[in-house]
Amino acid sequence: MDSSVHISVQNYDFDLAQEQANLLAQNKNIGAAVAFTGLCRDESGRLDALELEHYPGMAEAQIEKMALTAKERFSLDAVRIIHRFGMIKPGENIVLVLTASRHRNAAFEAASFLMDYMKTNAPFWKKEHLKSGVTGDWVSSRASDDQAQKRWEEE
Repeated sequence: MDSSVHISVQNYDFDLAQEQANLLAQNKNIGAAVAFTGLCRDESGRLDALELEHYPGMAEAQIEKMALTAKERFSLDAVRIIHRFGMIKPGENIVLVLTASRHRNAAFEAASFLMDYMKTNAPFWKKEHLKSGVTGDWVSSRASDDQAQKRWEEE
């Protein structure tokens, strides 16, 4: 694995400040770092938790492959992606994408590129657990997420 790329799929929370400090400690020539944190919504008060499942090993490998693609495509100095699994309550962190480069545009574009991939192609499955006690259906991807991801194929 490229030492400037860190991928973690874990069932425990992460600390944004600590993760950014870890990323920036790798390289003192970084001029921009962009952080995106995805949180669990309560879906207008009806959601008790979101259950996330994945295939261990495969998820990390696929995310790493995309992170390496982003690193090359956007000339990144470092990438750090953390995605949680298990039962996640509203307000809790789900995913963190950190990108670092010499220039801000590359870091912003790479973070957007990676999140569009994470929303559409990363091997995670989500099931809603409702406050009513009912276990909801598996959550399908949204057409808007698919559209966002397609723009990267056109560039």
